[in-house]
Amino acid sequence: MSKVADIVNGYKRALGQGDFAAARKHLADNLAFRGPFDAFDTPEPYLEALKKLHPIVKDVKVHKLFVDESDACLLYDMETSTAAGTAFIAEWYKIRDGRIASIRVVFDARPFAPLFSK
Repeated sequence: MSKVADIVNGYKRALGQGDFAAARKHLADNLAFRGPFDAFDTPEPYLEALKKLHPIVKDVKVHKLFVDESDACLLYDMETSTAAGTAFIAEWYKIRDGRIASIRVVFDARPFAPLFSK
C-alpha cells in the first residue's frame, strides 16, 4: 500500500473510532475542506463539525480507494441513524508533506438539508 493510502486510511480509521486527536495528526495546519454544506481553511472547525456528525453515523462501508501520486479518491456508503438514511460519498484528498492538505467531499446533500436547517 502507498504512503498516501496509509495516510487516508489512518485518518478515516481515527474518525471511525471517534479519535479526533488522532485524526488531527493526519491534517495539515492549513487544511482546505470543501463540501456541500461547509468550507473550512483550518482543521479545528472542520473537526468540530465532524464531532457533531459522528453520533448519527451508524456505519461506513468503503467501496474503493484510488491513489494517484499525491491524490486519493475514496468512495463509500455512510449509513446514518436519521431519516437521511445512507449516502454514497466521494472524497478527494490531496496529500502534501505527509499530511492531508485538502479534502473535497461530494454527495447528494438533499436528504441531509433538514438536519442542517435546525
